[in-house]
Amino acid sequence: MADYNAPQKDWYLILGACPTDDLQVLKQKYQKLVLMFHPDKQRPDVSEEEAEQHLQRFIDIDQAWKILSNEESRNEYNLQLRACELKQSWPVDAHITLDDMNWDYETECYSYTCRCGGEFILEKDETQEVETVVCCDSCSLSIEVKKGSW
Repeated sequence: MADYNAPQKDWYLILGACPTDDLQVLKQKYQKLVLMFHPDKQRPDVSEEEAEQHLQRFIDIDQAWKILSNEESRNEYNLQLRACELKQSWPVDAHITLDDMNWDYETECYSYTCRCGGEFILEKDETQEVETVVCCDSCSLSIEVKKGSW
């Protein structure tokens, strides 16, 4: 399930939570919202359109809880969010390919020297992506590394 495309919905936003909230906080927020939007708890005078919106909100709340309450799926979702953040208009100093980087057999990492004297380090398992943004270990510069040629 390691799909690094942008997540379709922000499950934290749906629960009114943030990624640093622990499971107990998430559970409290989920329980409060699920009671508010549960179809059996709706007033009888609610319009059909509003009832449909509440039902959809209830479904989203339930799905958010299923994803965020499970440690494995939550970690994977957090990775998707992080990958999405890195791809969003990140200021990139240079565009290079893996061929431009140096392979270190001992550490099994690619490296590229930054103009500040620091290093851009790319782990072997990070090379699976077609494009990856890598930050310098000494300054705020970043590069975009592509598997093939630009």
